[in-house]
Amino acid sequence: MHVLRLIVHARSRQPVLLLGEADGDRCVPVFLRPPQAEVIAVGPRDDEGTPLTQDVLLPVVEALGRTLEQVEISDLVDGVYTAELVFDGGTRLAVRPSDALSLAVREGLPIGMAEHVLDEVGQAVDDVLPPDGDDTTGAAAQARAATAGPPEQQMQEFREFIDEVSPEDFR
Repeated sequence: MHVLRLIVHARSRQPVLLLGEADGDRCVPVFLRPPQAEVIAVGPRDDEGTPLTQDVLLPVVEALGRTLEQVEISDLVDGVYTAELVFDGGTRLAVRPSDALSLAVREGLPIGMAEHVLDEVGQAVDDVLPPDGDDTTGAAAQARAATAGPPEQQMQEFREFIDEVSPEDFR
C-alpha cells in the first residue's frame, strides 16, 4: 500500500488517510487520531527537522539488534482496523493503526494490508477520487474539496483543523 492523500472527512471533520494498492486500483480509507494525522502531515523524517516522538522507536529497535520491516493493517473487527509492527524473524507487535501508519510514513516503511481486509473495504480509486469534473456530489466530491489547492494550502488547512479540534469533537 502507499499513501494517496491525507484529507479531512467533510461531515465528521476527522482526518482520513487514503491508502492505495501498490499494484492495483483499490484504495482504503483509514480514520486517524489527530496527533498521528499531524505526524503524517509533517511527512518523512529528515536530519534537519525537529525530531518527533515516533523518531525514537527505530533507533531503539536497531540498538536491540532487530529490524522493523513493515507495518501492516492486519484485520478489521466490528468496523475497526487492527495493525501490527512486523519485525525480522516474523515477530509481530499489535499497535493502533494510526500509530503504525504514522511510524511508516515517518520512517519510510512499507505498509501492508491483509488481503481479506482489502477485499472487504477496498474501493476503486476512481470511485473515491475521480478526475475533476466526473463527480460533483457525495464522498468523492467532499474528498476533492478537502484536498483542493496546492500542497502548502492543504497543509495549512489541515493544521487549522488540528488547532480547532478537541477530543470532545469525536465522541
